Amino acid sequence: MDIKKVTVAGGGVLGSQIAFQSAYCGYDVTIWLRSEASIGRCQPKLDRLCEIYLQTLEAMKKDPKAYAYGLCAKDEVEAGHLDELKQQVRHAYSSINLTTSYEEAFGDADFVIEAIAENAEQKTAFYTTVVPYLPQKVIVVTNSSTLLPGQFADLLPQPKQYLALHFANEIWKNPTAEVMRQAKTSDKAFEATVAFAKSIRMVPLKVMKEQPGYLLNSMLVPLLNAALSLWAGGVGSVEDIDAAWTMSTGAPAGPFRMLDIIGLTTAYNIMVMNPKAKDPASLEALIVKKLKAKIDAGETGVSAGKGFYTYSE
Repeated sequence: MDIKKVTVAGGGVLGSQIAFQSAYCGYDVTIWLRSEASIGRCQPKLDRLCEIYLQTLEAMKKDPKAYAYGLCAKDEVEAGHLDELKQQVRHAYSSINLTTSYEEAFGDADFVIEAIAENAEQKTAFYTTVVPYLPQKVIVVTNSSTLLPGQFADLLPQPKQYLALHFANEIWKNPTAEVMRQAKTSDKAFEATVAFAKSIRMVPLKVMKEQPGYLLNSMLVPLLNAALSLWAGGVGSVEDIDAAWTMSTGAPAGPFRMLDIIGLTTAYNIMVMNPKAKDPASLEALIVKKLKAKIDAGETGVSAGKGFYTYSE
């Protein structure tokens, strides 16, 4: 399938990154957002990504450790070429279209990436509403971290052209793209999605049957939940829990640094879905309460300048 027009539904932390990386790699990209207020929240994320890409390309001229796979091949790290890529970044930034119109966003899309809130009801409402606007040719993928594509496949007119494409955060330097099929996904749609992932400089990781959490989150979510339980239960401080992980394993970041990068809203949405959180006396309910307090205070993570840690420009 010849993919040219890509629409990302949702402009959150990952939605904005997926859109920017796709535009950087030459696709005609639209971000669909549900309101003008959502557009206002998305634009600063694109502004920030533009600066990150430009700064990373500049740093790559002198510092081998600054290399980011998503921006270019290692044999292309040469000052003149990196300057050309800066122009590519600026073009990507100026070319992304933000809209609230279903018809404008989806009417002629070749590839739709759903990256809205990690909430089954919201995703169901989105798919139900968007169906009349989807062309027959389109492949639709979900970037859901924890919800299975099979849960939503029959909401779409072409279930065979629906599957999951899950990205890690900071995709320009963490270039994994997990491609997970559901029972009705066709081989053609699966391979087209693998090819798309490669075309935006991701490394496709094939998940051959549905698995909650795919490959990455099947390992990561238990770690983050354990850290949140230790924090909410008063067992350890954010700093000491992170130090226990990084100093003992050599990992570059602890679970709370990871949560700040992922975004506390995503962590909250996932935790709210845990049946145990419905019991107000449970530790899970306490985690939800404490995360909600931070979100209400605007402390949603790196993109907000503060989460569990404070970040400066």
